[in-house]
Amino acid sequence: MSQQQYPQHQPGWGGPQQQGYGAPPFPPRPPKKSRAGKIIGFGCLGVVALFVLIGIIGAIASTGSTNGDTTSATKSSAPAPAASQKSGPASESKPAQKAAPVKITAKKTAFSKSVLADSSNYTSVAVTITNNSGKQISVNPLYFTITDTGGTKHTAELGVDDKQLDTVDLAPGENVSGTITGKGGFTPKYVTYTDGLFGDPVRAEVS
Repeated sequence: MSQQQYPQHQPGWGGPQQQGYGAPPFPPRPPKKSRAGKIIGFGCLGVVALFVLIGIIGAIASTGSTNGDTTSATKSSAPAPAASQKSGPASESKPAQKAAPVKITAKKTAFSKSVLADSSNYTSVAVTITNNSGKQISVNPLYFTITDTGGTKHTAELGVDDKQLDTVDLAPGENVSGTITGKGGFTPKYVTYTDGLFGDPVRAEVS
């Protein structure tokens, strides 16, 4: 008995085709390009452009400052006008020196023996003292010393010379004269006067 053969079913054109096992259901879609890369690229270009702009501005500023420094250096290097110099007696004159509070003059003189002198072995100096200060000063033969040419200092001997300097107080502008006498024979070089114990010494050369 023969079997009846049935014709195989052929899919029609345009009909759905069955896919085999393991095949993807749909064809893969191409990945979308991310916009983040574009944004980063534009950002990098902007940063580079900013640095270039800053460099150009800095170069211009440094050029301007260099020109300014050169100009100021040129101005400062210009020689200053010489100060006018005054000529004549007025420029050569020195300021007047203030007068010393006490002025003393001293001269060699012969010893004039008094009744109190035990011998003639004395040396006398004639002095004149003037008070140029604004206050009263005291004058006493004991305030004087005589220094000879050898550097030896001699104190005053009282009452041995008839022309001895008196003990007085001098008002401003007053003066007094007398002798200061030292014991022994010597050549006087200068006399020194000290007003009291704490005054400043004043020295006068013996002429």
